[in-house]
Amino acid sequence: MAASVQSLDRALTLLELVAADPEGRRLSDLARAAGLAVSTTHRLLTTLEQRGFVQTDATTARWHVGRRAHTVGAAWSTARTLLAPALPHLRRLRDATRETANLGILEGAHVVTVSQAESREIMRAISPPGGRVPILCSGMGKAIVATWDDSQIAALIDRDGLTPATAHSLTSRSAVQADISAIRARGYAIDDEEFVIGLRCVAAVIRGPGGEPVGAVSVSGLAARMTPAKVAASAEKVMQIADTLSGVSMEA
Repeated sequence: MAASVQSLDRALTLLELVAADPEGRRLSDLARAAGLAVSTTHRLLTTLEQRGFVQTDATTARWHVGRRAHTVGAAWSTARTLLAPALPHLRRLRDATRETANLGILEGAHVVTVSQAESREIMRAISPPGGRVPILCSGMGKAIVATWDDSQIAALIDRDGLTPATAHSLTSRSAVQADISAIRARGYAIDDEEFVIGLRCVAAVIRGPGGEPVGAVSVSGLAARMTPAKVAASAEKVMQIADTLSGVSMEA
């Protein structure tokens, strides 16, 4: 365990060193700055490269920050921008529906819950802040993805696959396309026990300054309470909050 922690610490140190120089850094320079052997430095950088956090320029032999590092950084920036203005709206949404209200953003192959107003019901749905759900098993994930081009959705499936979390999860391209079409038509997404049996969720996308999706808001509750009538009523409130947060996000 200690060796794993040490390797993680060294890898993060290297990532910080790479990120500090926009011109990129050579392997020998990074090894010297980190106080590591060149062989150890190369092994750690190769692992980071495989995960997309760094990349090397074959022409200059310099290491640069990779796409994945930018994705993670952008996710934090989005979350920070939305968190403060979102919380009072999440509380109002919770009070209006009597169910748990959530704010989520995409991070890699998952939706991450970054803020929440927990239902006051004794039996309630909770995916604590920091909880991760596969994009296409999540109402918030599907609400965001429904704004993408079909080619982008196909690329997502090619990259991450369609591993079911429950018997209700989407497991074919045709099922995904049908669900996405329905979301686009009605303006909100439903997670119908697709990640946890017995839980149902309704979600809508939050848009940024250029109309791009930056996150989603949802209400989640026990399927026994989230009847079709309650889903429809909750959806109206969720879409209103999503529109309001889109306006706040634009001003941020």
